[in-house]
Amino acid sequence: MSFAHLGLSLEIIKALQDKGYTSATPIQEALIPVMFGGKDIMAGAQTGTGKTAGFVLPILQSLSKDFKEGKHHLRAIILVPTRELAQQVHASVEAYGKYLPLKSVVLFGGSNMTSQANRLKGGVDIIVATSGRFLEHMGQKNISLDTVRYLVLDEADTILDMGFVHEVTNILAHLPVKRQNVLISATLTGGVKRLAEKILHRPKLIEVDSMGTSASMVKQVVHPVIKELKNELLSYLIGSRNYQQVLVFVRKKEVADELFRELNLSGLKTSVIHGGKTSGVRSRALADFKEGRVRVLVATDIAARGLDIPTLPVVINYDIPHVTGDYIHRIGRTGRAGKRGLAITLTSPKEEVALKEVERLMGKAIERQEIEGYTPKVEKAQRGARKTVDKKKKVDGAFGKKSRTSTLTKKKRKTTKRDGYKVFDASKEKSNNTKKKRR
Repeated sequence: MSFAHLGLSLEIIKALQDKGYTSATPIQEALIPVMFGGKDIMAGAQTGTGKTAGFVLPILQSLSKDFKEGKHHLRAIILVPTRELAQQVHASVEAYGKYLPLKSVVLFGGSNMTSQANRLKGGVDIIVATSGRFLEHMGQKNISLDTVRYLVLDEADTILDMGFVHEVTNILAHLPVKRQNVLISATLTGGVKRLAEKILHRPKLIEVDSMGTSASMVKQVVHPVIKELKNELLSYLIGSRNYQQVLVFVRKKEVADELFRELNLSGLKTSVIHGGKTSGVRSRALADFKEGRVRVLVATDIAARGLDIPTLPVVINYDIPHVTGDYIHRIGRTGRAGKRGLAITLTSPKEEVALKEVERLMGKAIERQEIEGYTPKVEKAQRGARKTVDKKKKVDGAFGKKSRTSTLTKKKRKTTKRDGYKVFDASKEKSNNTKKKRR
């Protein structure tokens, strides 16, 4: 469906054409009309589906219709979990609204508070922010919430996972009651639905490309590997297959730093981003990766939220994420903009249970490919071998492990006084030996 059929203005359509967009994606077709209708929305949509434009375009159009020359009042708030996602969403707001008279600002930690405050004082129509920095500006009276008409929570599942729900609740307590609320999440988990119950009023449920359905453009492969050989296999895969742009996901920043060193030592130019890096360092690392100055970008799950690399061909999961739903966010970085992608997962024997959870979430088994020299050995039982009978069986009692003797074992008779057993006396033994010598 064309954007013109969705009732968007000529200014917005022109901006979309400048970006090379001519027709709406399924999530945009479903989301935009409901946004115009003013109802609260809970939408399940994966990254890379065009969900950002789905809520940004209607907000831009509605605010531009009511705009009065020279007067900028805060009317829309978009809350996101990470600074990278904040920058990405704000870039979309600016690009789609380039022919409109609206002003927007992005707020996130790690940037100068004073410069942000000065931009806010100049008047703003839309704020894209992380919840923590937004609260800081609220505390300093840099933001007036009286005229807010729209609240969007983007990647609500991540907001919950990162523990930001209390900050969001604090912000909500200061907003006008009459407003349109939009909650977007890649996974509509129980936690997300409970959050929706607190925020949304009789919401319209929209599910497009949520959970595992968006992975149709992504080929998923698992390589079983001996844990100690993971680094070596990772380097081998990238080098031997000549991958030119690879995003490697890890759970911990310590592992990310280790891989950064190892891959660079092996000759693969690599950058790293995680929560321990400053905003400037992370931005430069991402820019180098996008522009091809580095071949590999190692990232933790949190730092990688919001990364927008439309033509990324390969994602490698160095490990299984702590939160199973993060797997969807990881592989959603490839296979975007209608192009096919490849998602490789390296699993050691101890990660098999976590892998099963991922497969349950995806609704299918993931193809396994063994690579000679790296695959863990599976010990098989020998055919025809005699089985040793273990007479003692371990059973769990109420207070822990107990040993239960087999009924085949002969029961030992209790010793009584009739047995007349002798007690060893060292002095008597010595005297007996002396008598024998005299004889």
